[in-house]
Amino acid sequence: MAMWRGIGAVSLMALAVPVMAQEPAPRLARIFADHAVLQRDRPIALWGQAAPRARVTVRLGDRAAAVKADASGKWRASLPAMAAGGPYRLSVVGGGATQTLNDIMVGDVFLCGGQSNMEFMVKASTNAWGALQTPADDDLRYVTIPDTSSATPLDDLEAPAKWQRVGPQTVGDASAVCYYMARSLRQSEKVPIGFINSEWGGTRIESWTSPAALATIPRLREGVAAVAAYGRNREAAVAQDGARRDAWWQAHDPDTARQAAFRDAAYDDGAWPTIATSAWTQAGVPALAAFEGAMWLRGTIELTAAQVAAAKMLQLGPIDHFDDTWVNGRFVGGGSVDWAWRHYDVPAGALRVGRNIVAIRVLGGAKGGGLTGAAPRGLELADGTLVPFSGPWRYLRGRAMTGENIPAAPWDVPNSLGTLHNGMIAPLADYGLKLAAWYQGESNAGEASDYRELMTLLMADWRRTFAAPTLPFFVVQLTSFGKPATAAGASDWAALREAQAQAVARDAHAGLAVTIDVGDRFDIHPTQKTLVGERLARLARVIAYGRPGLRSGPEVAAVTRSGADLVVRYRNVTGGLHSYSAGHAIGFETCAGDDCRYAPAEARGDVVVLPGANRAGVTRVRYAWADAPFTNLFDGADLPAAPFVRPVE
Repeated sequence: MAMWRGIGAVSLMALAVPVMAQEPAPRLARIFADHAVLQRDRPIALWGQAAPRARVTVRLGDRAAAVKADASGKWRASLPAMAAGGPYRLSVVGGGATQTLNDIMVGDVFLCGGQSNMEFMVKASTNAWGALQTPADDDLRYVTIPDTSSATPLDDLEAPAKWQRVGPQTVGDASAVCYYMARSLRQSEKVPIGFINSEWGGTRIESWTSPAALATIPRLREGVAAVAAYGRNREAAVAQDGARRDAWWQAHDPDTARQAAFRDAAYDDGAWPTIATSAWTQAGVPALAAFEGAMWLRGTIELTAAQVAAAKMLQLGPIDHFDDTWVNGRFVGGGSVDWAWRHYDVPAGALRVGRNIVAIRVLGGAKGGGLTGAAPRGLELADGTLVPFSGPWRYLRGRAMTGENIPAAPWDVPNSLGTLHNGMIAPLADYGLKLAAWYQGESNAGEASDYRELMTLLMADWRRTFAAPTLPFFVVQLTSFGKPATAAGASDWAALREAQAQAVARDAHAGLAVTIDVGDRFDIHPTQKTLVGERLARLARVIAYGRPGLRSGPEVAAVTRSGADLVVRYRNVTGGLHSYSAGHAIGFETCAGDDCRYAPAEARGDVVVLPGANRAGVTRVRYAWADAPFTNLFDGADLPAAPFVRPVE
């Protein structure tokens, strides 16, 4: 108090006059940063934040615009289109304050999205040493958008973007597919290029589509509304989801009602045995070694008053497979993906000084059961420190159950509805783009008919978000992965590939990069990303840049009957079709209803003939119809023939 009194009358008077307080300095949205690339040859949209109703002037090189912020301080401006060039300074001025960004280039901007195969980094790709040793290219730049899931659309990124010039010290962390595409186009187009990586491993296409677009699909409206409710009142939505999950258990496990007390802090679990390791099948307990079903786990965290006040979230690591989690009897969340790490917010008032009980009801066992992996587990505090669990976990085995699935909460990544669009696409809205590239589908395999609709919806949704109705959109078709087939049969991955091909075929501004030949049947993340990027660049040159050439490699045009034979006619063939390492092509099937059989095939110019295949009842022909097909049909440009299923005409 003595120090306060010693400030003096003049200072007190200054503090007492709020109108003298300095107005917030104007700033650009966080996607704009040093080294950024802005899209050439179209009006340049710029936006940001300032004091309410403030007048601001934004300037790029010799172009400037003056605008007025709205009542919330948001402002938006548009500068005339500029040709490729730079570097420029980008500044915003208002109220006597200035924000200035340096080394801004004008060129072409690419947006790359999807799941882990788009997230896959350059440093892990085949022959990465070549990229890592390549001299720096100051006109090739990238930014990676941090993983952000939001129940409501964000106006801005949560932290300033970090645009980087590509060089040996920076390129390793970039998306490999996006980088190799951008590098190839830099070499041919000779303009500055910036690529935006916005991807998250394991996620579904629904996560990347806006809530407004998803709500046009009747079966998704309830989930979209639930996510919106979660955004308005998280605790209420989580509690409601806990009731939903509890109802599932009551419908599937007769023991649910009598086990309700297990979640409470006051329950005496002293008679329960302890478990020494995390995964119960590896705990050395014979009765658990092969157990699949329900299991209760209870752990203890001891907290001081300061730790209770600083509590941020409960960290449990991955859980096999489904979990419902309570803290001192209060439901805090439940997960539905075995590899996803559980991070649960702890509501105010749930924690107490001293002993806190975390109770988890698990349904699992096929992949270890329970708390799997060597993850740090405990309560994370605001400063990032972790208060670990104290003492052993106690467990009680429940009913054996197999083949059951608990539907995920609609805001739960990686199965969320719209939350990644809200957090990682919406904040970029209207940023000028040359093209978009998409590599995703593994997490939607098994839902081909829905995916066809969702892929079409996503392309239209992103074009609307970026105010670019004809934005070129390039899709990487799923490659091969899984056990090779020894007989013709059903394939979820093949059906998903066909859904991707159909969605692209219906879109005049889309292209499909076929990658069936560069997969790895042992690894869902094949490392040969250079060819994938080069094939995207090939599409871009024709569709986005208007260069002469074919949009893709060989793709089926029609299947017709010719006497005893069936003839598969191809389009987009360069230099004729060839069957590598054999005098015949493999992977073709003829189908009479659900009875599909392999068929010998011969490549002849731009057609493939299936000798003697025009048997009674045959109505369809398929090619490369398997999760991990072996194929050998290519054209003279060394591009693989695309997988297909087609009716016989």
